[in-house]
Amino acid sequence: MTRKLNFNAGPAGLPLPVLEEARDQFVDFRGTGMSLVEHSHRGKAYDAVHQEALALFAELLNLPKTHGAMLLQGGASLQFAMLPLNFLPAGKSADYIVTGHWAKLAFSEAGKLGTVRKAADCANVDKTYTRLPKPEEISLDPKAAYVHMTSNNTIFGTEWSSLPDAKGARLVADMSSDILSRPIDAAKFSLIYAGAQKNLGPAGLTAVIVDRDWLKDARADVPDILRYQKHLDAQSLYHTPPVFAIYLFGLNLKWIKAQGGAAGMEARNKAKADALYGALDRLSGFYKAPVEKAARSWMNVVFRTPTPELDDAFAAEAAKAGMEGLKGHRSAGGLRASLYNAVSPDDVKALVSFMDDFAKRKG
Repeated sequence: MTRKLNFNAGPAGLPLPVLEEARDQFVDFRGTGMSLVEHSHRGKAYDAVHQEALALFAELLNLPKTHGAMLLQGGASLQFAMLPLNFLPAGKSADYIVTGHWAKLAFSEAGKLGTVRKAADCANVDKTYTRLPKPEEISLDPKAAYVHMTSNNTIFGTEWSSLPDAKGARLVADMSSDILSRPIDAAKFSLIYAGAQKNLGPAGLTAVIVDRDWLKDARADVPDILRYQKHLDAQSLYHTPPVFAIYLFGLNLKWIKAQGGAAGMEARNKAKADALYGALDRLSGFYKAPVEKAARSWMNVVFRTPTPELDDAFAAEAAKAGMEGLKGHRSAGGLRASLYNAVSPDDVKALVSFMDDFAKRKG
């Protein structure tokens, strides 16, 4: 079988060794005579997988003892509501830095549950987001219950390379599309959440990191299934977890560790982004990369050809050449190459070669 080069924005590709190990163990998991999807989540076979995944996640993030990690269901979108349910009490407000579609949706969902304010919104007149707000454009309330940011903008291709100043308030981040793509200082965040389907594993799983001290301030009048404290106390086993997703998550973390951990991913991802943006800049007479250079995402590279018709032709011809997922998001148009951890430098080299050829033929 010839595997496609997968540039999808999510669910995204997984490293081939991870898929092969899962395949080889699927019917008879580690000699138990049963598939892992058939094992009890309370049994020894699965418990070993679960605890190993949690421990390795904490290790790769260099997670301080002050913080705990959870593996939850519901996707990052559930966290848009779960966060304010736990940490936005009556009489307080939360600040949201709106830098794209998902940040805007997080703001909107929280507003249904409490008082929220936009600390910044860097939308262009056409409602696209091609830059990040300057420090002077961010108006934060030092008494805010928390400050929410989205670290990477998958649709419009912007990414924070340094953190905004939260002015003493607790900083929360949606890191769904760039977690473990480079090292972070988790201690600077009171809560991080990330859907797994970009860099961590398959869809259906969300990783959450929380400052244990902040949990003392969490509301207690929330259903247990939506309380972070309940899930942390139960070691993410309060109810039946997505066992196979967590198994693949653990295998993927082992692969990341073997590549040098977060630092190894940083070197790999920077090289990929440099190669692709370098091609876009070199071929700027044909391709246009709309994002300000200082805000360019390593994970999601957006670009356009001279016309929408050529954009469509590019995506179609690339698909015939074995490159999937290059069509831009339906709300943004154009083209997009997502360069998550599993995308190899050789994949990017092949894409750049195709771009050169396409520009030569169509320019």
